[in-house]
Amino acid sequence: MFRPALVLALLLAARHLSGQQIHFTPIDRKVMQDRFSTLPLKNGDRASMLRELFAAARCDGDRYREQAVKGSKLPNLLCTLPGSSDETVIVSAHYDKVDRDGSQGAVDNWSSASLLPSLYEALAARPRRLTMAFIGFTDEEVGLVGSTFYSKSLSRESLSKIAAVVNMDSIGMTSTKVWVSRADKELLRDTALVARALNLQVDGVNVERVGDSDSHPFAARKLRVIDFHSVTQENLRVLHSGRDQPSAINWDAYYDTYRLIAGLLAYLDAASSGESQEATAGGRQ
Repeated sequence: MFRPALVLALLLAARHLSGQQIHFTPIDRKVMQDRFSTLPLKNGDRASMLRELFAAARCDGDRYREQAVKGSKLPNLLCTLPGSSDETVIVSAHYDKVDRDGSQGAVDNWSSASLLPSLYEALAARPRRLTMAFIGFTDEEVGLVGSTFYSKSLSRESLSKIAAVVNMDSIGMTSTKVWVSRADKELLRDTALVARALNLQVDGVNVERVGDSDSHPFAARKLRVIDFHSVTQENLRVLHSGRDQPSAINWDAYYDTYRLIAGLLAYLDAASSGESQEATAGGRQ
């Protein structure tokens, strides 16, 4: 079920696109929560459930494929929203969890993986210029296996067509956080503009001393990346522990992060076309 769209117009002076407007339609908050609540506890079941969630979001047929990954028993899962150009934004999250300490992997990283189909739906309601690839990576927890394999499989020509990589890892415990020291500066500015337009909070919290993320292999190939998370010093111990369960999620913060990332993707699409259009976007539920 979709909520009625609201009107949103962004003045994008930083892009020299004054009057540019964006379009996206967030899904109902309950649908988002229901998708998260599936929460499989085994990685194989998580792959199967993410498959089902993509299908429920009508990402199937030619739009869905799987990539066998060398060194992993499980594949990368890819849902593509085609655009009128082959310029591509990758939206990624790993779906695997650590297999120790009683962790349910709710925050790390089912919070992000289960959001991929909902982001697809928010953008799929209208034609796009940018092609958007929503990817669930396998085996991040054992060394960024899925994302490294995928990035290395890209030809030089394919790399040249990737406009940005938007990665999500461990979202929803707090208001949206961005890994500033790794992020592309223009993507940071874009995020700040969208957050201001939607009246959403976003803060910079660097996490290089905490661990790594699936943006790393793409940054290593000189692509523009940005990571969204919700980790602070206060909640860091939730990860890879028995505390990593659904009760660690703040639903208002989670939905706000969803809206912010959907808005950013719509913004990148609008900015890539340079065409001014009537805009629709969703509000809080």
